Amino acid sequence: MKVRCCIVGGGPAGMMLGYLLGRAGIEVVVLEKHADFFRDFRGDTVHPSTLQVMDELGLIDGFLKLPHQRLQKMQGMFGGETVRIADLSRLHVKYPFIAFMPQWDFLNFLRESGKRFASLKVMMSTEAIDLIRDGERVSGVKAKMPDGIIDIEADLTVACDGRHSLVRERAGLEVEEIGAPMDVLWFRAGKQEGESENLFARIDPGKMMVTFDRGDYWQCAFVIPKGQHDAVRARGLTALLDDVARMAPILKPGLSEVKSWDDVKLLTVAVNRLKRWTRPGLLCIGDAAHAMSPIGGVGVNLAVQDAVATANLLASRLASGCPSEDELDAVRRRRAFPVRMTQRMQVVVQNNIVNAALKPGNEPLKVPFVMRLVTAVPWLQGITARLVGLGVRPEHVQSPDRA
Repeated sequence: MKVRCCIVGGGPAGMMLGYLLGRAGIEVVVLEKHADFFRDFRGDTVHPSTLQVMDELGLIDGFLKLPHQRLQKMQGMFGGETVRIADLSRLHVKYPFIAFMPQWDFLNFLRESGKRFASLKVMMSTEAIDLIRDGERVSGVKAKMPDGIIDIEADLTVACDGRHSLVRERAGLEVEEIGAPMDVLWFRAGKQEGESENLFARIDPGKMMVTFDRGDYWQCAFVIPKGQHDAVRARGLTALLDDVARMAPILKPGLSEVKSWDDVKLLTVAVNRLKRWTRPGLLCIGDAAHAMSPIGGVGVNLAVQDAVATANLLASRLASGCPSEDELDAVRRRRAFPVRMTQRMQVVVQNNIVNAALKPGNEPLKVPFVMRLVTAVPWLQGITARLVGLGVRPEHVQSPDRA
C-alpha cells in the first residue's frame, strides 16, 4: 500500500488528524491495532476546547446527540471540607461545560463521520510492528493484519500510538521523564435510577478518589501511591471497597458489582515528553510525544489540539509530498509551550495536593491556601476553569476543507 500519510494509532490524536487530513483531500490511512475502540480506562472528558473544534468542523450537533453527561462546577471534598475547583459556566465560550463521554463513542463518531472522505481509510486490527526506512528517512511502516504482514509506504508517518509508542521506540527518540507519584485503580460501581451527586474528587488522609457520572453507572478512579498496586491487592478487595464506601457512601450499593480483582484495572500514570518529536519522514504527537497525568483530565484534549495544529501546519504542504524535517518540527515549536505549561501545572498539583493526600498516616488534611482562596472568590473559579477547559493557547481549525 502507498499513501501520502500513514497515522499509527486510532486514539484521539490519530482519529482527529485522520479526519482533518481526509477533509483536506490528503490520502491518509489510520492504523488501529485493536478490532474496536473499546478500552475501559481511556480518558473520556471532552473539554470546551475540543467541543469548539467539533463545532468548527460542523460536527457538534451530531456529537452532542451521543449519550453524555455535562459538568460545569467542579467540586470536591478535601478532608471533609467542600471546595470548588472551577466553574466552567464563567467561560465566555459556546460550550461552557465538560462532556463526559466514553472515548469509544467519540472515536467511533469520528470514524463514521470520516467515511464521507474518499481519501481517508481506517484499518482496524492492523498493528504497526516496525518502520520502513529509505536511508535516514522513515518511509512508512510494516504492519501486521489478521491475514498477514503488509508494507505501507508513506511520504509522512505520524506516531499517535500512545505513551508506550512502538514507533517512537523504533525511531530512537529520547524521552524526558518528569515523573508522577501515583497510579490509578479504575473500576465501575452500579448506579441507581435518579441517583446523583455533584462531587468530582474526594481526598482523605492517605486516600484520594475521583468519580465520573456515566449515566447508568459510576466510573471510579481510586488513586494509589506509585508502585503500591501489589500492596493494595495484598490487603484484599474487601479492604479496598470498604475504603471507597467510607469516602463515597453514595457508591456503597453499587460496589457489589465489583466482584473480583478482574473488575479493577491498573492505570500506570506517567508524565513525560520527547526532546525531539521528529525524524525525516516521521512526526510524533499526542501521548507518543508527551504523556500527561490524569490531573485535570486534559490528555484527550491536548491530543486533539496537537492534531488540529498538525493539520493546520502541514495539510497544504502534504498535498505535494513530505514536508521537510524543519517543517515537521513546526508542530513541536507550536505545541511545546502548551505541553510544558500544562505539565508544569500538573506537577504543582502533584507536589502540593496528591503527595499530601497519599502520605501515610491519619493526620487531618488542611485545605491548601490557594484552593481555599479559589473556593471563596467566585471569579477565580473562572480562571481555573479556563486552564482546565480551554488550556494554554487552544487551537482552531484552519486546515483546508476540500471534501
